Amino acid sequence: MRVKRQKKNRRTVRFFTVCYGFRQPYKVLCDGTFVHHLVTNEITPADTAVSELLGGPVKLFTTRCVIAELEKLGKDFAESLEAAQTLNTATCEHEEAKTADECLSEVIGVQNTEHFFLGTQDAEFRRKLQQESIVPLVFGLRNILLIDQPSDFQRQSAKDSENKRLTMTDTEKKLLVKRTAKIIASNRKEATIANEEWGMPRVVSTKNGLGVKDRPQFKRNRAKGPNPLSCMKKKKENPQSKSKADSNSNAQKQRRPV
Repeated sequence: MRVKRQKKNRRTVRFFTVCYGFRQPYKVLCDGTFVHHLVTNEITPADTAVSELLGGPVKLFTTRCVIAELEKLGKDFAESLEAAQTLNTATCEHEEAKTADECLSEVIGVQNTEHFFLGTQDAEFRRKLQQESIVPLVFGLRNILLIDQPSDFQRQSAKDSENKRLTMTDTEKKLLVKRTAKIIASNRKEATIANEEWGMPRVVSTKNGLGVKDRPQFKRNRAKGPNPLSCMKKKKENPQSKSKADSNSNAQKQRRPV
């Protein structure tokens, strides 16, 4: 059972680290109820217990408004007050002390840009934050620390953020078209210069809706006229020279020995 619970808690922590960028050391903001639970159930040292829950080093924080609220609760919370005063103090910028819920809600905000985990025993406060803020919630059950599973709001927010990150804006589309046009123009210019230097056929670039690649335009062989040598008239043979050649050949035949 303990192993299953640990795996479940680690999956929750992984969700917030992957989807929302939470990083170690994890910052855990504690209200008075959570500090009091740690003291009452002797979950000490507190930072070690929370570190085992989240699977990494942690830093515990509180606010001046939380400390002021513990001071008003009297002697029953004196030990919890002392424990809270030893924690790191997150800046809340409230000149007049507010209730712990109001103070922590403002410090965390909707997007939780400081990436705080929140430790609280107030179930109603946890339900409220799950529906309106990106904050992982830690609470205690006797001497065991647990972490709430991501709510539907938090999961949907992560999905919307991912879709927005993968979708180009109009400005990005215009910039992409502009850069693509520059690259195409530069490539055409370089190809033209190279072809002229090497005597290659000129590449004619055409826009084809079917996506057919550009092909080089070669010169067509035109029909040529007849060979001027073949058009010359044949020379007529001289009959006298022909008869003379025949008589010479007959004389040579007669001189051959038998």
